[in-house]
Amino acid sequence: MLSGMTRALVVKVTAGADAPERCAQAFTVAATAVAAGAQVSLWLTGESAWFALPDRAAEFELPHSAPLPELLAAVIAGGQVRLCTQCAARRGITEADLLPGVMIAGAAVFVEESLAEGAQALVY
Repeated sequence: MLSGMTRALVVKVTAGADAPERCAQAFTVAATAVAAGAQVSLWLTGESAWFALPDRAAEFELPHSAPLPELLAAVIAGGQVRLCTQCAARRGITEADLLPGVMIAGAAVFVEESLAEGAQALVY
């Protein structure tokens, strides 16, 4: 556990159904960090961008992994979920398409969060 210390964790997931284990690891780590009391920002980039849309996480399956919709819901409820601006644009995804609680943001925000004092950034 975090011993009462609040830290920021920035998790960038670049994989989706194309690399299911890496994808599930990122969502699991982010949801676990939320449960542990960390300030979590989960960034959906590359193929994981599709999970910013309603019902797309429900299509993801990986044996012996927690259901992706539950992990995503936990992060939305207790942290922040951001969709990469360029990744959204390349896929034709707009703000109106997103799950409630997901925001589109760019590299400047990612860098700011990642370089904040006491922050830890992980990329999957």
